[in-house]
Amino acid sequence: MKNIVFIGMPASGKSTVGVVVAKRLGYKFVDTDLVIQEVEKRLLKEIIAEEGNEGFLRIEDRVNAEIQEERAVISPGGSVVYCENAMRHYKETGTIVYLHTSYETINNRLHNAKNRGVVLKDGQTLKDLYEERSALFERYADLTISEEGRDLEETIEEVLRVLENGLNVTK
Repeated sequence: MKNIVFIGMPASGKSTVGVVVAKRLGYKFVDTDLVIQEVEKRLLKEIIAEEGNEGFLRIEDRVNAEIQEERAVISPGGSVVYCENAMRHYKETGTIVYLHTSYETINNRLHNAKNRGVVLKDGQTLKDLYEERSALFERYADLTISEEGRDLEETIEEVLRVLENGLNVTK
């Protein structure tokens, strides 16, 4: 199996689910937000404050497109879907799994988007961002896993079941 790349909104569980899936499959786990911070030697929110949203996205695109892993579960930031080079790279090197979560759930989980390093345009609300990104997540996803009505363990089991069975989509 190639790499597994989780996409979805911030607070959708990409890293939490990703770590457990990696352990269960014997894969390496890579959180690309941490890779970006390591490469740039700055926190995500510092990069955004100093470089602006567009500057951050250029850095995110470059760092994600340069990830060279095999048999890894990769968890990029939610804004990676704006990065054409990165998404092309992930399509070529892995299976992209969209962890779909309702806006209400994301809003409840995500208390302060700015402190979390979420890329919001001036005047953009979290709801606006959710709607904008959802279309991109759906476009790039090879598999979609809905988290609604599932706890963490049930989501993990569904991800593993779908990956092992090679199904296209689950609801």
